[in-house]
Amino acid sequence: MFKKILIANRGEIALRIQRACREMGIQSVVVYSEADREAKYVKLADEAVCIGPPPSAQSYLNMPAIIATAEVTDAEAIHPGYGFLSENADFAERVERSGFVFIGPTPEAIRLMGDKVSAKQAMVRAGVPCVPGSDGELPEDPKEILRIARAVGYPVIVKAAGGGGGRGMRVVHTEAALLNAVQTTRAEAGAAFGNPAVYLERFLENPRHVEIQVMADSQRNAVWLGERDCSMQRRHQKIIEEAPAPGIPRRLVERIGDRCAAACKKIGYRGAGTFEFLYEGGEFYFIEMNTRVQVEHPVTEMVTGIDIVQMQIRVAAGEKLPFTQRQIALRGHAIECRVNAEDPYRFVPSPGRVTMWHPPGGPGVRVDSHVYTNYVVPSNYDSMIGKIIVHGDTREQALARMRTALQETVVEGIQTNVALHRELMVDAKFVEGGTSIHYLEGWLAQHRR
Repeated sequence: MFKKILIANRGEIALRIQRACREMGIQSVVVYSEADREAKYVKLADEAVCIGPPPSAQSYLNMPAIIATAEVTDAEAIHPGYGFLSENADFAERVERSGFVFIGPTPEAIRLMGDKVSAKQAMVRAGVPCVPGSDGELPEDPKEILRIARAVGYPVIVKAAGGGGGRGMRVVHTEAALLNAVQTTRAEAGAAFGNPAVYLERFLENPRHVEIQVMADSQRNAVWLGERDCSMQRRHQKIIEEAPAPGIPRRLVERIGDRCAAACKKIGYRGAGTFEFLYEGGEFYFIEMNTRVQVEHPVTEMVTGIDIVQMQIRVAAGEKLPFTQRQIALRGHAIECRVNAEDPYRFVPSPGRVTMWHPPGGPGVRVDSHVYTNYVVPSNYDSMIGKIIVHGDTREQALARMRTALQETVVEGIQTNVALHRELMVDAKFVEGGTSIHYLEGWLAQHRR
């Protein structure tokens, strides 16, 4: 096992990894920008090194600074968390070339699954169902593009092969609008991701977003750890996640989960990963794979009892998975609400000093956050400042616990979206379960302040 790990991230995930290391008796080194000097995990770290000014490009995305810090602190491995460099194959390659272990998949697996076209082709070969669409990247010939779209059927969605996080996609309802949409998306994709390749899929009108958590070791053992429903989204950004997904027959989930585990073995995957699907009309359609730990991993931890971050560290150190698929049992129901420093209805970021921080507690309640009273939320990064996660024997109990937890939560000095979560937890459609990815935006339009 590693003696020392460098954490190449910030915020609540840096603290989460630090806690996993501490439980395992591993020392942690955190890197931080000048904006994060007063962060809780910086104060708690065995070693902390400032690697640059607030802008991410000069700190958390600065590969030479991160690797140099690992060298001078004698770290053996680097955990990238999520976001920043976590799915950057070049970073993973540089980490391993520099003699450190990258706590995540191989650079080859990150590249394969990071390109949406090659990922989809790999999933087709592995027998994982995909959304009907173009067979790879769209060609240059306009007539051929029109032919492909006719075969798929309108409406279609044009997507950037190197995209993600809801960026680089455009819905097209008519043939007349298609070629212009392809051209525009190519230009945007080239500018944003350095890869102008685009592909085309049928646009599903009212799907749910359901994902499968997987874990694999370097001995070609792979398991899936249940599913999560992440359909409560605004502009493709998730705000509420739960496990298991309400109202989907277990046999369907088990069939797709087994295929995901088999796909991991086929591509030689190592570490934690998430297969993301759209679910509509009783069918699952693969859209992408995230080759890292997810923000919403705690709901899976709550229903399986498995520490996903510790598992990442163990398999990166060469250990075999300590369980088989048959040994994984799901218990009860878990819900997570992301707490963002923003106006709850207009979504304008609200950085600044937190004058009061009082998180909830009680049976089945977990709070993952790096915030404390008098902490200053910087304006340089994502607005998420924490997550409230609850577990209950049933979905009804989990909902009741989340309502109680949100009522107990006090954050003063800045605005947060806690008020929005309180409303959603009593919304009849959400309480019923099974809302689509478009539900929240429709709800917000009706409830606009």
